[in-house]
Amino acid sequence: MSSLFLLLRLAVATGIVLAPGATVARAVGVRSTSATLAWGLGAVFGAMGVVFLVHASLTLALVLLLVVAACAAPFAVRRRAVPPIPGRLAVWGAGIVLGLLLWHVAGEIGGDGIFHLARVRKLVEFGGLSFSSVNEFADGGLHPGYAFPLWHAFLALVAMVSFADPSEVVLHEPTVLAPLAVLVAYEAGYAIFRRVTPAATTAAATVALVAMAPGHGGAYTALALPATASRQILVPAALALVLAAMRKPSWSLLASAGLASLALAAVHPTYAIFLWIPFGGFLLVRLVWRQGELRAGALALGALVVPAGLFLVWLVPVVRSTESVSPDAQERVRAFKHYAGQLNGSVDHFSLAPQVFGRSGAVAVAALLLIPLTALASRRRWAAYVVGGSLAIFAITLVPWLFTPFADVVSLSQARRLAGFLPFAFALAGGMGVLAALIGRLAIPLALVAGIVLQWQYPGDFGYTVEQSGPAWATWIAVAGALVALVVGMLRPRSVGTTAVLASALVLLPTFVAGLADWSPSPERKASPLTPGLVQFLRGAVPAGDVVYSDLESSYRIGAAAPVYICNAPPGHVADTKRNRPYIRRAQWRRFNRTGELGIPRQCGAAWLVIDRDRFDTAVDLQVVYRDGRYVVYGVSQ
Repeated sequence: MSSLFLLLRLAVATGIVLAPGATVARAVGVRSTSATLAWGLGAVFGAMGVVFLVHASLTLALVLLLVVAACAAPFAVRRRAVPPIPGRLAVWGAGIVLGLLLWHVAGEIGGDGIFHLARVRKLVEFGGLSFSSVNEFADGGLHPGYAFPLWHAFLALVAMVSFADPSEVVLHEPTVLAPLAVLVAYEAGYAIFRRVTPAATTAAATVALVAMAPGHGGAYTALALPATASRQILVPAALALVLAAMRKPSWSLLASAGLASLALAAVHPTYAIFLWIPFGGFLLVRLVWRQGELRAGALALGALVVPAGLFLVWLVPVVRSTESVSPDAQERVRAFKHYAGQLNGSVDHFSLAPQVFGRSGAVAVAALLLIPLTALASRRRWAAYVVGGSLAIFAITLVPWLFTPFADVVSLSQARRLAGFLPFAFALAGGMGVLAALIGRLAIPLALVAGIVLQWQYPGDFGYTVEQSGPAWATWIAVAGALVALVVGMLRPRSVGTTAVLASALVLLPTFVAGLADWSPSPERKASPLTPGLVQFLRGAVPAGDVVYSDLESSYRIGAAAPVYICNAPPGHVADTKRNRPYIRRAQWRRFNRTGELGIPRQCGAAWLVIDRDRFDTAVDLQVVYRDGRYVVYGVSQ
């Protein structure tokens, strides 16, 4: 019963936080989940901007959101209702079922989730907020990816309204967000195809790629984290809005698309750039094929680029302090070795390995193999997006003299993620329609057999390092097919049949079966080693904003468990900026562990020292203020 009550609180709180956006969207005459998210996060962005400007608490942001809703409500009431796109309720229901399934596999918060939980907790519990309030280190700098903590603020508002602990929000908000993710994927599909069947296939293929193929719920269990939310919610939302604006330009759709792009840039800056790349390729191919949408395309591209671009300009000073951007020789060697399994070439001249494109499993490989069929649907909007978007991404990632400087600009860690922006779902949905038109009912058994064989041979590799990647030959077939389709589209138009429901379902079925068969909490996310007594002490006895010194792993957990600052953390979870110095901090911890030199925690401003006695036997001459079976806490005098 407590789980059901928590779910209801999270759902209601999410609705309340997004309600101002829904009201404004209705007031300007746009009705969609994508528009609600765009205007909702836009309102949160504005409210948090005021909060940071006047150094107030999160309460002011909530008040400002209520003011926005109140101001927009009279206009929304007078606005004639816009009919929703067909099939929306069925997709919403499917998303709810998926969300409930995600609750079962939520497991524990791990990996980057701990980093983000720490930031959400600080926003909830600190007053006098500023951009630096959410930093993990009291003497550290802003994280270039989260300098404006928009998504953290959204989660913090949900926590405040629902009266839930931030850890409960980070762990279980994916259940509430899953229907939104499925809906925006459907809306993006409908915006490009204008038909229910391929739109539904787009949404189903997205779920298969992201939630089913990896097992244990895949990345959908991390929908509360900025990187996943931006890729699975904000990218398709922005795409749905900008495609709708291109088809029927209006100031309300263009403004909605611009706000979605701004929100995307604030939540995960590089993903805004990664969205521009396939969309720009789409516009070029569309222009070559039709020569009639120059104005609409320019307006749509401007809506995506201008608001997000202005935000990125504001972000430039923060990015310049990051070691992985414009790296020196030492940093480039480190990054190249770290991602060696995903790269071809040398440390100074490299490209993405072609097999990376198929590492997401059977659905990704099937989509790559279907890209050549766009030649038979050339001059259609979806085909232009698949051809243009794919060629733009292939060119940047597979050509060393393009990929190397691109990685220098956005960091190699981010550049390799561009492969995930290939329009897999559009390629599969459109390609299955072409296949059904070509061979009729034979597409049904062929799709089932293909799905089984591909799932058997290429189940996917979803680890941090690549051990069993996809087939490189599938990528080269996709490259060649896209080039042929580009040429064919310039020669003559062709018509394509419709209705490939069963074939589309069957090619996805094996991946869904494999995903549901492995539907359990991921063993990679282990329970926190912090004892309940230590957490209670940190929250009760340690003043908010104090600095706590401990080993790397414990510090990382402590920063998420209590609203405190820490002095070090695992370098993989810290922005490598000049002020953060994660590797120097790690070396200082190792020195302290060997010597017990108290000048090290004191230099960091630590008032408390936490020692994990199960792992370390560091000897210090300090007063013990807390002790349990595993941890000892000392007071550190300055």
